[in-house]
Amino acid sequence: MARIAVIGAGMGAMAAAARLAVAGHRVAVYERTETYGGAVRRFERDGFAFDTGPGLLPLPAVYRDLFVKTGKEPLESVVELVQVDPSSRHLFADGTEVSLPNASRAGVVAALDEALGAGAGDRWGDFLVRAREAWDRTRRPLLEEPLWPNWSVLADREPYPSVPHKKLLRTRRAGLLTEIGAWELRDPRLAALLDGYALAYGLDPSTAPASAAVLPYMEHAFGTWYVRGGMRELARAVYERCVARRVEFHFGAEVTGVVEKDGRAAGLELGDGSVAEAEFVVAGVAPEVLDRCVRGTAIRGDGGVPPRRGLPSRLTVLLALRGGRPEGVAHKTVVHAEDRERELGLLFGSSPGLDARPTLTVLRPDDVRSVPDADHEAVTLTTTVPAFADSGQPESEVFADHADQLITTAERAVPNLRERLLWHEVRTPAHIAETTGAAGGAVPPPALAAAEGRLLHPANSTGLPGLFTVGGWSHPGGGLPHAGMSGALVAGLIVEGPDFRGSQ
Repeated sequence: MARIAVIGAGMGAMAAAARLAVAGHRVAVYERTETYGGAVRRFERDGFAFDTGPGLLPLPAVYRDLFVKTGKEPLESVVELVQVDPSSRHLFADGTEVSLPNASRAGVVAALDEALGAGAGDRWGDFLVRAREAWDRTRRPLLEEPLWPNWSVLADREPYPSVPHKKLLRTRRAGLLTEIGAWELRDPRLAALLDGYALAYGLDPSTAPASAAVLPYMEHAFGTWYVRGGMRELARAVYERCVARRVEFHFGAEVTGVVEKDGRAAGLELGDGSVAEAEFVVAGVAPEVLDRCVRGTAIRGDGGVPPRRGLPSRLTVLLALRGGRPEGVAHKTVVHAEDRERELGLLFGSSPGLDARPTLTVLRPDDVRSVPDADHEAVTLTTTVPAFADSGQPESEVFADHADQLITTAERAVPNLRERLLWHEVRTPAHIAETTGAAGGAVPPPALAAAEGRLLHPANSTGLPGLFTVGGWSHPGGGLPHAGMSGALVAGLIVEGPDFRGSQ
């Protein structure tokens, strides 16, 4: 039985802690803030409650597996999972709209044909078939196994089986997400639909590899789910599972350093001057935080995948509305940008800025626990923004002005929105940075193959024996399912050692 110290109480860190405790280890978690969950937080005011991190759960099987492997009590016994149907409603720049059924290829094809014209559904359906092939080729090495030492094989090989596109005397194959939209989907609205999945994770569709096709495939194949009471309920359930397995939690405990002894990690230095000894250290923190904790040691060996830097952030606007949620409205609506090229230029160009009419996600949960009574509604707006918005104005002013523009955009999805608005709260990149420690409030995307390895994340093992990394900033990247998978990988590497070949 080893002593294991975990830095941070994010979802990946807690997933690892629960699995390690069940394996018989003594696990202690040290969290800088006063609560658990990392970016999975809840804001409450006047009887309204909002998720300030992820609002929906794809691939719930990851957390079902966690609960099965850490005890006899299944996930559904501690949280109420609700399948969202339709999975999403889309409002396009030209005024057309479509609602996509949850986890139904035939239903999606029929809905797209009816809304966008004959043939649109078949093109999207054929794309999903190819996306499934990309998923099958990458699922195991990218999600269920530790990052390969020869990770460059994943970086060089494009798993998406693009179809030949002939123009003049040349035959081309899509290697980028935008090329799939232009050459295979051949409809600006379908292209916007595809791009929206990348943008939601802070990825530039014009540079994201075709392998990013797995992002819409995940939603199509495994459905979109909501946790009654909000995603914070999922964090609570994982925390309580850890406590039930005798994981110790120390809140308000800032880690200032990783203790090294005889060339390996041997514990943690804490802000109060004390030392927590351990045989293994698991770090569930952003790269900048880990760099400060591990001084003078190159924890990423030569030839390893470097940490991701300079990623975008998110802006979230929480709306308290008078008047109940109308019957039958979609839980999730995506309002697509009026000018996609302008949006991408402002997000990912050399001079980052804020688009007044960006791609906007509107969440309207049907949940009595999010409102004071049936005569009110809680709505959340989310958009991807640069991690740093340098306009000469204070960040609070910049994002306050932008939030007002987002409310105007959201009126397309929520009629009479301004007339119903009681108050709104803005959660900026600074809030994310304060919660997670990530520079600029950056949010890590999932790992993807190809693109010369630009979209991979560092391995969970490090150049310092005994030190492992977990969560969105390490393999297999960001997002709730990926965080849970990283916990399984780290637990396997510690319990089974370097010969561990992945989750079963």
